[in-house]
Amino acid sequence: MSTPSTFSGPKGIPDYAPPSSAEFVAVRDGLTRAARLAGYGHIELPIFEDTGLFARGVGESTDVVSKEMYTFADRGGRSVTLRPEGTAGVMRAVIEHGLDRGVLPVKVTYAGPFFRYERPQAGRYRQLQQVGVEAIGIDDPALDAEVIAVADAGFRGLGLTGFRLEITSLGDDTCRPQYRELLQEFLFELDLDPETRKRAELNPLRVLDDKRPEVRALTADAPLMIDHLSETAKAHFDEVLGHLDAMNVPYVINPRMVRGLDYYTKTTFEFVHDGLGAQSGIGGGGRYDGLMAQLGGQPLSGIGFGLGVDRTILALAAEGKSAGNPARCDVFGVPLGDAAKSKLVAIAAQLRAEGISVDLAYGGRGVKGAMKAADRSGATIALVLGERDIADGTIGVKDLSTGVQHQVSLDQIVTNVGDLLADR
Repeated sequence: MSTPSTFSGPKGIPDYAPPSSAEFVAVRDGLTRAARLAGYGHIELPIFEDTGLFARGVGESTDVVSKEMYTFADRGGRSVTLRPEGTAGVMRAVIEHGLDRGVLPVKVTYAGPFFRYERPQAGRYRQLQQVGVEAIGIDDPALDAEVIAVADAGFRGLGLTGFRLEITSLGDDTCRPQYRELLQEFLFELDLDPETRKRAELNPLRVLDDKRPEVRALTADAPLMIDHLSETAKAHFDEVLGHLDAMNVPYVINPRMVRGLDYYTKTTFEFVHDGLGAQSGIGGGGRYDGLMAQLGGQPLSGIGFGLGVDRTILALAAEGKSAGNPARCDVFGVPLGDAAKSKLVAIAAQLRAEGISVDLAYGGRGVKGAMKAADRSGATIALVLGERDIADGTIGVKDLSTGVQHQVSLDQIVTNVGDLLADR
């Protein structure tokens, strides 16, 4: 009889398993916490949506839509797509549930997996984990600055320091049409390959986002949006920068920044960490003035970001840092015999009811094996209980960092353990 073959995870999708998964949770929750402190409520989005939502919302000329989406027909013959980003889905939900007709701005945060069919490499995955925020309904430079400051605070709250904020303005409808014509005039004079020329016709800004050295060399002298802002757009951008200065959020103006999505207008930004090599972006976002109307809603503005959990973990590693506690529990129970196991099961339940994490040595292990399991669990306290202890009404409490053990009354064990942990 042949041995069944084993399975491997899908290519380009990382697994996060204990103990390293503790860092994943810490980074995700740390980035989300920064948003909660600024009044952003949680929104839970579908993993897949109607394909048309992303084609219309993200932009058909983008690489995301034209090359990277996981799109398939469901059993009803409908075309659906695993979400490649979060903003379009949030806008759909806001419109569908009438949130835009309540108190504005609508401020939401979300976290989870997003999907793009890309060539896998470090920091570039086919299932990427992100934390995002969206603030919808108010066009206020102070709100732009708040969104950016939330991202900055999230990274710094995790201990990350070696990143920089790059920012620019992509203008608005008072200056973008004229700039578009100016840029197209410049691009159509260049010796572009057919695909790039088509992109220049559909969305010329996207050509400036091309990473190929030969294209970057050709466009080195291209006119830049930031040099052709209307008075209104320039005043908006200057006010955003003023608010960032007031909040002590450092930034660098990058006039060539485009980012990979079509819906950005005005304030556009990216957080970059040079310790990650080619995949240096750890998060970014911007304002999207026309997106809601484009998706069938009111003509309301919005601004948001997406921060990469995977890349933040890599950035922390590049700085020799980590986040989270890999310990699985605070207390580990070591029963010596069946009667002791029954007693420790009950004690564990009492401790858990007090908010203390507890695990036990299951399977009838000997003392040596059970104590090894206690060390591997990351617990700080081991509870050692045998038949003689039960007869005496006591239990051994061992400090796993010092090896010192003392006996405590079984009636006092929950209080004693709580006090010991509180003192640490």
